[in-house]
Amino acid sequence: MSTTTHSSSPSSLRMTPKAWGMLFVLCGAIFLEGINVAMLNVALPAIRADLGLSTGELQWVISAYVLGYGGFMLVGGRAADLFGRRRMFLAWLAVFLVVSALGGLAGEGWMLIAARFVAGVAAAVMTPAGLSIITTSFEEGPRRNQALLVYSGTAAGGFSLGLVLGGLLAAVDWRWVLFAPAVLALIILVLAVPLIPASPMERSQERKLDVTGAVTITAAIMLLVLGVERAAHVDAAWTAGALVAGLALVALFLVIERRSAAPLVRLGILRSAPLVRANLAGLLFSGAFFGFQFIAVLYLQEVRGWTSLQTSLAMLAVGADAVLAPTLTPRLVNRFGNARVILAGLLLAVLSYVLFLPIGTDTVYLAMFPTMILLGVAFALAYGPLTIVATDGVDESEQGLAGGLLYTSFQFGAALGLAGSTTVIVAVADAGDLLGAYRTALAVPIAAVALAVVVSAFGLRSERVRRG
Repeated sequence: MSTTTHSSSPSSLRMTPKAWGMLFVLCGAIFLEGINVAMLNVALPAIRADLGLSTGELQWVISAYVLGYGGFMLVGGRAADLFGRRRMFLAWLAVFLVVSALGGLAGEGWMLIAARFVAGVAAAVMTPAGLSIITTSFEEGPRRNQALLVYSGTAAGGFSLGLVLGGLLAAVDWRWVLFAPAVLALIILVLAVPLIPASPMERSQERKLDVTGAVTITAAIMLLVLGVERAAHVDAAWTAGALVAGLALVALFLVIERRSAAPLVRLGILRSAPLVRANLAGLLFSGAFFGFQFIAVLYLQEVRGWTSLQTSLAMLAVGADAVLAPTLTPRLVNRFGNARVILAGLLLAVLSYVLFLPIGTDTVYLAMFPTMILLGVAFALAYGPLTIVATDGVDESEQGLAGGLLYTSFQFGAALGLAGSTTVIVAVADAGDLLGAYRTALAVPIAAVALAVVVSAFGLRSERVRRG
């Protein structure tokens, strides 16, 4: 399987204005998805105050989106392959636009929660559709790598900037946290119609959808995500029940897929060792980051008393990857290969989390800055190349599926990281040591990304074999 040992002359990396226009639109969509998640996180206190939500109801504002996004990602990715990537992208971008605006108009908590669930489903279709448009529009090699690195850098940059934008908008009115993505979605939709061309695959008549498999795996993933995401808020028996039911449905799904004439997931795709490694490493890397972000935000706000905007600005340095991913990373990938660059990024992530361990009640920001900037570099080195490896060598007819698998891994990893960190914090904080709880919880992101290093290290040997 190719992993970018191609030459990288300036001409080989040059893209046409039309290609840049298409990439610009797709980057706008993934940026939209990033800011949408981040902005809402910092607006939760204002939402609770205005709509009178209980803590449990407030949690569902986030959980509903996570369930829709994680649960339907795999089906959404396959739907893009079967029914047309452009068609799915445009249609569900329009849905995202409408439900975001409706969420901003919500007068009751249930209305906002319902809008967030549908927004998650919309993102679950348009995100892998957008990724597969890139991977099918650019030939495997330097151009595709450059496009994917620009795309992934924009995604992470959207999340970092979303923290700041969310703080600013929430200070005016929390409803603008939902209206702003709706306005941006409208602009992207208008530009996307002429800039994203229909490929021959868009007209394919082969549209047999494995409905039984789709329902089974969607229910399975939703139960698993719900069980993990709610683990810190419900009793152990409830969590165990959800996880066991989810795993049972996964087993049933595998049986269905083996017997299906047109499976939702061709199980043979999982025989690709690089693809499996990329998904496992992505799951662990995502879990580590979201666990760390949760710990850092609580520490800065509850121990240090910082405002939401101050906290957002403190973490802005993580957004350095938005600049580094499209500029530095392509050169490193073409010189050293994906495996080495990914491993370097993961090792930097381990270092960044370890450097945060000495935090105290009066730690100055300058002492925290190395963690933030190193984490930004780690993202630049790992996130984009993981996307490349997860889609390289995959047949064009299954690019949406490959994207769905990867983003499902990222989403499930985020749920695991948040649940693990929350569980540790609650257990230690009950003893009365809040600062100690945050320090102890850092073991979760450190252990997760260290395991990702081990998983990714196997890629070095495979890459040497292919070169040899």
